[in-house]
Amino acid sequence: MALISPEEYKNSLNDGRVVYYKGERVENVATHPDLGVCTDLMAVDYELAENPEYQDLAVMEDLETGEKISRYYYKPQTADDLLKAHELIVKSTELGDGYIPLAHDIGADALNAINITANIIGKPEYIERIENYRKVLQGKDLATCAAVTDVKGNRMLRPSDPGQAHPDFNLRIVEKNKDGIIVRGAKMHITGAAYCNDIIAIPCHAMTEADADYAVAFAIPANTKGIRQVCRPFRSRISNLEFPNDRPVRVHTDSLIIFDDVLVPWERVFLCGEWKHAATMVYNFALMHRRTGCSYRIPLSEQFVGVGAAIAEYHGITKAPHVREKLTDLIVYLETLKSLSKTACYDFVKRGGLAVPNPIATNMAKYHFAHNYHDVIKIVQDLAGGILVTAPTYKDYQHPDLHDDIEKYLQASKSVSTENRLRMLDLIRRITSADLETICLHGEGSPMAERMTIFMEGGNVLKDCQKMVEEMAQVKK
Repeated sequence: MALISPEEYKNSLNDGRVVYYKGERVENVATHPDLGVCTDLMAVDYELAENPEYQDLAVMEDLETGEKISRYYYKPQTADDLLKAHELIVKSTELGDGYIPLAHDIGADALNAINITANIIGKPEYIERIENYRKVLQGKDLATCAAVTDVKGNRMLRPSDPGQAHPDFNLRIVEKNKDGIIVRGAKMHITGAAYCNDIIAIPCHAMTEADADYAVAFAIPANTKGIRQVCRPFRSRISNLEFPNDRPVRVHTDSLIIFDDVLVPWERVFLCGEWKHAATMVYNFALMHRRTGCSYRIPLSEQFVGVGAAIAEYHGITKAPHVREKLTDLIVYLETLKSLSKTACYDFVKRGGLAVPNPIATNMAKYHFAHNYHDVIKIVQDLAGGILVTAPTYKDYQHPDLHDDIEKYLQASKSVSTENRLRMLDLIRRITSADLETICLHGEGSPMAERMTIFMEGGNVLKDCQKMVEEMAQVKK
């Protein structure tokens, strides 16, 4: 079958899965008034693959079957493979108005991390299972998510520590039988899980021998018995206090996924107690997921540059030296992210038989984005000024007793209408929301996680540079 249509994807979600939203069980996520907005966004991946303009990016030919498959489920081998995947994520996020569709990309990050780990472990059944599962994803074009973050409980304690209030804060194996393993626990912050086909679960940190039951990785359909999801509330439409906008709202939600003694068949188990290799899987997922994060943050960064330039023009302040300085900072922020993201692809390394982006460049790109994010928001909000939070609403603008006065007094530049100025302020408020701030800071790992990885991966850089200057100083050892 290979590639499927957007409608086939949406129809596949009506499968009896257990999803709750705002305290109510959702009958069909694809037709739900709020969650349906999310499925429309995820469907952008499928729309893009059907569009002849983007097929060179989105689609590849399976070398064995000759069928067209999603590029995401192809095993990258070269810099060009990584660059094309990077460009695909950027383009799909542009089409999603700054939101990544998520049908394949993050699931593919988990898939590749498992593949690398299986090859490093060298256990034949794991290698065979993940290769077979990749063929399933290629053949059915399933939407996948990565269930990584455990709820953790007391974060100062190990998963198996008896001081934990109970042993299920981290997803764990509670039984093994002839059919597979039974798992119990919960994952949280899992974006897109409510409207994906398969959930790919992996550990979220390194394990000790005592934590062996928590060293587990598998893939399972979202409608499997014993899986329940709770979605966080989100804003799914333009408020009636904002100016009407015909562009579809793009947004995702995240799930708390509860695994209540879920049976996972052996053919879908990819790690089962090999605690020494949990860190390998986590590390490689984080590396590729940060590459994905840097790619889809580029369109959002372009939006920041765009609204900064637009609101400065609409206020009539573009020529002010301090405003030009701020706009320059926005350009530097964007172009640094773009350059580092591409460098990571060009300067790739091989891990477990797959090409992966350069670890230092990738973590530098993600750190740059997250660490400087609030400074960029500050610039945009500073350029927008106090009117960003005090402007009259669209309802006020429409009122016959107020419209003419608002039109008269809230125009700044002669060349820009009051309505356009107020519309741009609406957009700035939406793309600088608190939800996005938290996601941009902690998504794909906190800035400290990136710094730790940069230091670890930069060990040879420190040694080489120290050796160079010691030779210059003729240090005697």
